[in-house]
Amino acid sequence: MPDPLDIACDESGAEGEKLVGGNSDVFAHASVLMDAGAAAACVGELRLRAPTPATEYRAGHVLRDKHRAALLWLLGPEGPVLGNVRVFLTDKIFYVAGKVAGLLQEDHAPRLGLDPRAWATAAALYREGRRAFGAERWTALLDSFNYLLRAKNGQGVTTSVEETFDLVDVLRGAGGPAGEIMEELWRARPRVAAFRERLLDDPYVFPALDPLIPAIVRAVTFWGAGGPVTVVHDRQTTLTDERIAQMREILGGRMAGLWLVDSELDERVQVADVMAGVARRIALDELAGRGDPALTALIRPYVDPASIWGDERSRDLLIPGEVISR
Repeated sequence: MPDPLDIACDESGAEGEKLVGGNSDVFAHASVLMDAGAAAACVGELRLRAPTPATEYRAGHVLRDKHRAALLWLLGPEGPVLGNVRVFLTDKIFYVAGKVAGLLQEDHAPRLGLDPRAWATAAALYREGRRAFGAERWTALLDSFNYLLRAKNGQGVTTSVEETFDLVDVLRGAGGPAGEIMEELWRARPRVAAFRERLLDDPYVFPALDPLIPAIVRAVTFWGAGGPVTVVHDRQTTLTDERIAQMREILGGRMAGLWLVDSELDERVQVADVMAGVARRIALDELAGRGDPALTALIRPYVDPASIWGDERSRDLLIPGEVISR
């Protein structure tokens, strides 16, 4: 058995299981394969090209307009990270649409990422929902299911199956593909109610709605193709002992361990923070239709083809190859 491979990870855009109406519609997770010396050299060069007095180097420092040359160097072929960084992107709205579509599977078993069988339905709902229901009702539907699929919301908000399906009942009359999906969902109400009860009984039985969990699993799967992986991750309250144990079980021994560290003390994690933050900003701009073609082209080689992304136009620009669910 080879020695475990060490990867360092950090995220950008994390808001736990709150996926609708938050501060960002995009979540990005970066995993870095660099030793301490290479990471220190990378951060040191960034400090020369994009100076900051801050003790910890962050994405925001290199994303300033005046430091564009440093950003182009970092992402480009002469930079230190190409081939050593993988970024997993999540379009949060599509992620929720996919979780709703997954509820339509008769043998529905909650899983990390999106159920591949639900991908086409999720894409149709994502594409047609806002137009068919109107912006306000579309957001209300997503928000309602977001809360329904969370065991704990931390905001004092309670959403019942009955309240959620009152809205589904209204929307199933919309017609078209989106209305048909609501009709299917209406018939699946008993399965949704049963799932909600099981989730409340034991939230750790099922994978978290938080996109951080599938992102870490995907990073380990990618880097661990030849053996076990040890993850060094910036501190995250989501990464409880229960969640870490759950991921290790899902990965079947491919994750040798996961250690939470203070990013200020580990320059490998600082590189991961920079790459996650840069990728999120570029992806968010592209999703909003205001992308920078040069930066989009440069970030593309870093992006995991398995990223969870629904918008077809920006997906074709950001994500190489075929996008599949894991």
